[in-house]
Amino acid sequence: MSWREIDQSDLAWVEAFLREHIQSSMFFLGNLDRFGLNSETPRGLRVWALEGDRPGLFGMGNNGFIMLQAPEATEADWQATNAFWQERPIVGLCGDEPQATAFMEMSGLNARAASIREPEPGYRLSLDAMEMPDCAGFSLIPIAPDMQALAQDWRADYNEAVMGLGKLTAVQAAKEEIQSYMERDSHRILLRDGAPVAMTGFNATLSDVVQIGGVYTPPSLRGQGLARRAVALHLLEAQKAGVTQAILFAASTAAARAYEAIGFQRNGSFTLALFADVEAHAG
Repeated sequence: MSWREIDQSDLAWVEAFLREHIQSSMFFLGNLDRFGLNSETPRGLRVWALEGDRPGLFGMGNNGFIMLQAPEATEADWQATNAFWQERPIVGLCGDEPQATAFMEMSGLNARAASIREPEPGYRLSLDAMEMPDCAGFSLIPIAPDMQALAQDWRADYNEAVMGLGKLTAVQAAKEEIQSYMERDSHRILLRDGAPVAMTGFNATLSDVVQIGGVYTPPSLRGQGLARRAVALHLLEAQKAGVTQAILFAASTAAARAYEAIGFQRNGSFTLALFADVEAHAG
């Protein structure tokens, strides 16, 4: 066996290793930070480490979601993970694109129908290099009860259009997600002259790093630079709280242009796979 299950005594080096690969490790780090190792929560993780001198990690959530960070893993190493997951209902996985591709090919998971699976370009930004757009007349607010229904409608549309979920699943997921966002204070509504025009948020957070996710502009308002303003204002807020860098993955060319406009630089590729026969979310 080329893997061993880690315990609490391993967490210091595990966090340090994941931070060395922060671009594709924010879900991994964020889940460990929020839910802990071996907790009984749905997103609590069990984690195995490669033995020997090739550091690597394989995480399995209680919800059947796999997280990968093992840059030097071989086909034999991926095959050795079968015992961790083959008897489990797998809802999805995420990781650096080459690793995710290799694992899915070895495991046969690439043959399963997926609501989303295409690699997305990664971007990274040191917040002291952010290029602020003109935000006169714009402001951000948390999702308050009076905006909850609107936020749910926006998120449901995002779930259909971007995440590939069916309509009923998209709506139900949106209700749960917006409630979670409100409890975590993780997302913001962009106002233009007092009217809501876009939404942005962080889908994984550490004390010094945030990962942007779920940025949404209604179709009728696109092409007006609203997404970049929403993200920039939210990052400015985070910077004041001590965050120094941001990470994201662009779901489209238009999204990539919006992020590049405020200084994000291309950095790697990431795969998030959600299997259509289960339809579940990563974060």
